[in-house]
Amino acid sequence: MNLVEVGGSLSAVGYGLAAIGPGIGVGLIFAAYIQSTARQPESSRMTLPYVWIGFAVVEALALLGIAFGFVFQA
Repeated sequence: MNLVEVGGSLSAVGYGLAAIGPGIGVGLIFAAYIQSTARQPESSRMTLPYVWIGFAVVEALALLGIAFGFVFQA
């Protein structure tokens, strides 16, 4: 078996492995928001915009990862 035969789906496997990082990041962002809201419920409205900004940044990194997977395809 030659490595050239296997090379077609390596970018999909690479993105699948790279999607673990943003998944963990999103989980940490929302876990921190839930914990801070549980400790101080009156501050939930003030911290919610920061949650969405953090979520958007982490998801943008995931989208860049899939875009680069297609751009740098051999």
